[in-house]
Amino acid sequence: MSEPTSSTEAVTSDVRARIRPLLRTRQVRSFTNEPVDPAALEALLDVARWSGSSRNEQPWRFVLVRDAVTIRRLAAAGLPQTRLLETAPAAIVIVVPDEPGRAVSRSYDEGRVAERLLIGAGLLDLAAGIAWIRGEVEPAVRELLGLPADWLVRTIVGVGRPTSEARRPKSAPGRARLPREELVHRERWGG
Repeated sequence: MSEPTSSTEAVTSDVRARIRPLLRTRQVRSFTNEPVDPAALEALLDVARWSGSSRNEQPWRFVLVRDAVTIRRLAAAGLPQTRLLETAPAAIVIVVPDEPGRAVSRSYDEGRVAERLLIGAGLLDLAAGIAWIRGEVEPAVRELLGLPADWLVRTIVGVGRPTSEARRPKSAPGRARLPREELVHRERWGG
């Protein structure tokens, strides 16, 4: 990388370097069979626990699953949206109250936790992927995990070390994201 030519470029370069872990966070769907360090899983559970939520209600509960048989059964229950669990050595299940009147708020909080787990995994030199549990398979997942009737699962985060295939870029260089000019408007739409 060449040296910045002005103080503005130096500041911009520093800012980009600081957010690089966020820009590198990716959804991973294929893991090696290497076990995940229990201390790393505990750290990720703290990341989940400390995620923000609407009115700080902390509506979620988490089920850490390390048993390979259970993880593979979860994968089989919800294919194709759960395929990443076929190889994940660990999974963190995000469980939220089944409150139809709060579905949007709970989904928002759940998404915040899931994204933070992906970022946290990357900061720990691991990888993570989000498996989505469709409504029609949720009862099977509920039974596998022994969940009470008034709680539900829509999101399971698989955690592990990514395979070499999972590390490969999916898009050609410069094509992974739409150009900023196409996505970002200034002050007003079209501005």
